[in-house]
Amino acid sequence: MALHAIILAGGSGTRFWPLSRMKRPKQFLKLVTGRPLLAETFHRVEALCPSSRTWVVCGEDHQEGVRAALPDLPAAHLLVEPAARNTAPAIGLAAVYASAEDPDAMLVVLPSDHHVAKPEAFRAALELAAQAAERGDLLAIGIRPTRAETGYGYLRRGDPRPGGAYAVDAFVEKPDAITAGRYLQDSAYCWNAGIFVFRADAILAALSRHMPKLFEGLEQIARALPGGGGPAAAHEAFPRMPSISIDYGVMEPEANSTRRIALVPGDFGWSDVGSFAALPEVRALDARGNALAGDTLAVDCDDCVVLSEGDRLVAAVGLRGLCIVDAGDALLVVPRDRAQDVRAAVEALRKQGRLDKL
Repeated sequence: MALHAIILAGGSGTRFWPLSRMKRPKQFLKLVTGRPLLAETFHRVEALCPSSRTWVVCGEDHQEGVRAALPDLPAAHLLVEPAARNTAPAIGLAAVYASAEDPDAMLVVLPSDHHVAKPEAFRAALELAAQAAERGDLLAIGIRPTRAETGYGYLRRGDPRPGGAYAVDAFVEKPDAITAGRYLQDSAYCWNAGIFVFRADAILAALSRHMPKLFEGLEQIARALPGGGGPAAAHEAFPRMPSISIDYGVMEPEANSTRRIALVPGDFGWSDVGSFAALPEVRALDARGNALAGDTLAVDCDDCVVLSEGDRLVAAVGLRGLCIVDAGDALLVVPRDRAQDVRAAVEALRKQGRLDKL
């Protein structure tokens, strides 16, 4: 049973403005290394899933960016969503295409914009999950928490299952700070990172059980594939599909019904690189904890993020805990502890009609 990587590259987040824009979202940024996060994701699993078994799902505005970042991806393996419909339809679309090429396909579903510090340990967790998924279970990779995080959903681990996996007793919503602190002390709880492993036929069967309208559209696309009409069928069917995540649409109801949800714990230096404030966790730092990139200079600064993609030097002097980001045509200055509020600037620009900056 061959592993197929499904890389979800449809996001258009706003937390990395002004570097990220509508046509150049986070997954195309070189935030950790000299390669875009999307390319890092692709190469991280290449030893398990060569390009011939890798699929990327993205929106129409981002297909050229994907081709530029992943020149080795087969043209037919770039699946373009006619409309943004969240992760359940995107994964279903990829499952239909992968099944058409390989009826026994085992899918590894990966967000395109995360960072992994220990790729070998990451691949080992995926292989373990794939072994556990051979029996038809839907596997999640549960990340061992390192802090009382309120911005993530959690998985509650249940009884052990053969091969190193565990039952999932519950999907837990994003908790408040006190509850997150309790989860941190309880080894039964893992972060839900949105990394899944399952057989293509198993996820399609689950979509049929829990989301019949979505599944009807996928069947329409599947029927058109042998004659090359998949893209046309997708343009007709996809916009009518419900917009819902795989967590809400499939994983949670499966956990409450068939109980065929399981997890493999992962400890491989995972980060969702959620904002500029997270960059010091994943980048090399100078002696005073500053993350610097581009033509930058930090003098008597501590715990700052200073990035420059413009044609000018960005110099910081005597600063503490700031993010300074120069995109050439826009400059952002924000305290690190308010880096999540960058989206407020994006919303203000949208209200002003300044779409040229978005």
